Order: sequence, then C-alpha cells, then structure tokens
Amino acid sequence: MNPGKGALIMTARSRVGDRGGRLRTLLVTAVLASALTYVFLRWGPGLRKEPPVRDPVPTAAIAASPAKQPSLSSEEEINVRVYNQVSPGVVNITTTVVEYDFFLQPIAEEGTGSGAVLDRKGHIVTNFHVVDGARALEVALPDQTKYRATFVGADRDNDLAVIRLADAPPERLYPVPLGDSSTLKVGQKVLAIGNPFRLQNTLTVGVVSSLGRQIRTDTGLIDDVIQTDAAINPGSSGGPLLNTAGELIGINTSIIGKGNIGIGFAVPVDTVRRVVTDLIKEGRVVRPWLGFDGYTITENLARALDLPVTQGVLVARVASGGSFERAGIRGASRIAILYNERILIGGDIITHVDGREVDSREQLRLIINKHRPGESVRLTIYRGSARMDKDVLLVEQPPTRGWRF
Repeated sequence: MNPGKGALIMTARSRVGDRGGRLRTLLVTAVLASALTYVFLRWGPGLRKEPPVRDPVPTAAIAASPAKQPSLSSEEEINVRVYNQVSPGVVNITTTVVEYDFFLQPIAEEGTGSGAVLDRKGHIVTNFHVVDGARALEVALPDQTKYRATFVGADRDNDLAVIRLADAPPERLYPVPLGDSSTLKVGQKVLAIGNPFRLQNTLTVGVVSSLGRQIRTDTGLIDDVIQTDAAINPGSSGGPLLNTAGELIGINTSIIGKGNIGIGFAVPVDTVRRVVTDLIKEGRVVRPWLGFDGYTITENLARALDLPVTQGVLVARVASGGSFERAGIRGASRIAILYNERILIGGDIITHVDGREVDSREQLRLIINKHRPGESVRLTIYRGSARMDKDVLLVEQPPTRGWRF
C-alpha cells in the first residue's frame, strides 16, 4: 500500500467529517435560536403588553341617575307647570256608534276623542263630532277610572257639545279654568293637551298662528276660529288649547289634511263659554232669530236683476214674529224666472250689520249669532235704490213660525 495515497484518503475523510460536524452544529444552533426567539416574543417583557385589568364597574353605579339634573329653561318650566296644573282635567271619551253593513246588519263601532272638565258636577265640554250619533259614552279620567256619561246638549253650528259623568266623585274632577280669547295675539305661545291615537294626556306646544279664521267643517261654518301650529292629531279633538297661565282659550276641533302639518284650529273660548252656559242651563243654545229666507247676492245675480249692489243678502221672505218682521224689513214683492228657476225678488237687501260688511247668508248668521236675544243691531239696507239704516231688536225663536211675503 502506498503510504502517501493512504494519507491522502484519511485527510479527505477527515475533511468530510469536519464538514458534517459543523453542519450539525449550525442546525442545532438555528433550532435553539428559533426556540429562544419564540419564547422571547411570547413572554418576553416589553415586547407584548397585556391589556390592563380594570376593576369591574358596580351595577348600582351604572343604573344610578346623574348626581344632578340640568336646570329647566324658563320655557320648559312653563310647559311642566301648565301640564301638571291642567292635565288632571283632560279626559278621554270613548263612543259607541251603531253602523250598518252591506246587508243592513248593525255593527257597533268605537270612536275616541278628548274633553275638558267644566265643573265638579261632572260636565265636560268636547266637540259635537266626537259624540255625534253615539249610543253609549264612556269617559276615562287621567287616573284611569272610567264612568258612563250622558248627553246634555250640542251646538252643531260651532261643533261643541256637553256631556255629564254619571256618579263621578267630585274630588276626582279637576275643572279647567276658562280664559279670554278676545285678547289673544298672533305669535302668543299656546299648549294643547289631548289623547291622540288613544295616547292619554299628550302635550304639544306651539303658537297662535292666526286669529279670526272662518273654517268649514262637517258640521257647518265656524267663525272667529283660532289657528295654531301646536300638533293636533286624531283623538285630540275636543281637548283644550291653553295659554301659559293654564287657562282654556279654545277647544281643538280640526286640522287641514289627514295628518298633522302644523295647521290646526280651535273654537275660541268666548264662543265656548256662551254655548256651554246655554247647554247646561237650557239643554240648547239660545240664539237670536232674524226670521227670514233669502239669497246670497253674486255679481251674476246682481247683473241679472239690476240690483244696486254686487254683494249682500236679498230678503225673499220674512217670518211672522221674527226680528226682521218687527223691524219692518220687507220680503219679496214679485216672482221672476232666472236660469230656469223661480226667484223671489223685490225684497230689501242687507249689506252691513253694525258697520260690518255682509257678503253671504252664512256670514249674516255668524254675525247675528254673536248676540243675545234682547240686544239690538243696526242694519244697513237697500230698498230699491234707496239706502237706509234700520235698528233691529233681536228676539228668540218661538216654537212655531209662519212665513209671509
């Protein structure tokens, strides 16, 4: 064997062995380094912070109210005071009305509205359309006690009615004080309380948007109505409109449209006071009676009949014993055919009442209804082409009447 060759082989083997050892050392080192790196990143301080552990908040502290409620503004104080003062006197009225289906079978249907307590005798004022046709009336007080009610009387013209609770203890009744609607101003703050959609004693706030409105409802034409933007919704009808003193200044009666758009109307309390006094005392409204029938003058009618004015009321007939007959107001003297209709002509023409222009029969009725029997008004009339004034003493309508030309 060649010694030099053997030495060469051993040297080569030795080199291979050395390389294998270094490789194993590198692998072990890499594994250890990876393990140490993982441990350091997972649990090492300063590299990963655990979220701080907070002390649990006591349940009582979560549910507790703030230490002090914010102070009420002056406007809020007024709202709270008026609501607390008046809401006990605002009631919810449920009516039962009998309707008939297609087969003429009776069906009982319920309706709801609001009302205001007038006195401790149980009288309540509401809208006529709330109780119209009702077979049964039930009233719920704010304390949720319920009582049957009876119908006292109604004024269809002004959409007002009075009902009376049966057997309600006086101590449970809180009358709403009546104010004065003649001193109201546009822009004045008002509050409405009612039961919209059966939500008892709901308060809404607004202002007087306009005064002296004339509106037509299902029951007729109502004069001197208060317009407000306080929300009035179905079920609020019959509830009170209030001033900031907590006084009733109107009875909410209608809105424009099917939902609240900020245009609502209330019958003024001066009308309410006069009407409910009569209804409670007499069971009806005591009104002056002019005792006449006639036509509203239009431009076409004035032109066709050659009348001296283009607006006013042409008297056709007067009733025996009426205010017009007693004052000497004359009815028609002849008959004319106009537009294929028979027209009674030749009577006096009413143009003014106490200096206020009259442009229709309806307006004449509204003006006269503000007076009481026994009072006098001055009429401005035309008899032919002659203008004159007539003082008319207003009388109450008798049980029977007769017409004369």
